[in-house]
Amino acid sequence: MTDESLPAWYQDALKSFVNKEGVLPPPWIFSENAHPSSLQWRMGAGETYMMVFFEWWANFPTEAQRIAYFQKWPPPPRWYAWMSDFIWDLKPWEAGGEFNYQPYFDRLKNLGFPDGDRYQADLDDEQWR
Repeated sequence: MTDESLPAWYQDALKSFVNKEGVLPPPWIFSENAHPSSLQWRMGAGETYMMVFFEWWANFPTEAQRIAYFQKWPPPPRWYAWMSDFIWDLKPWEAGGEFNYQPYFDRLKNLGFPDGDRYQADLDDEQWR
């Protein structure tokens, strides 16, 4: 789908979210102190942002491009699972039961993202309750 074929609301939202370099920053830049499971991503501006992000993400078809994108904006540890899903097209909801992200966190560590061991602690931090 080309940008011209997308609805006007998408075109307008994309223009408002893209930075000066023509890049859409990841959600933790859009909302610096947000939790990945926050309701803000399911309503209002956050929902619009995620809808635009999912569509815009098609601009990064290779693993190398995706990794380079996240190296520009390293996420807080609580976003590591989300980042893994996007880099490797993971669909943990299809696995049924608990999904083991550890092999992906190990890969991330080798790529220069060292905080996989802090993922759960950051995700469960008291500040998110």
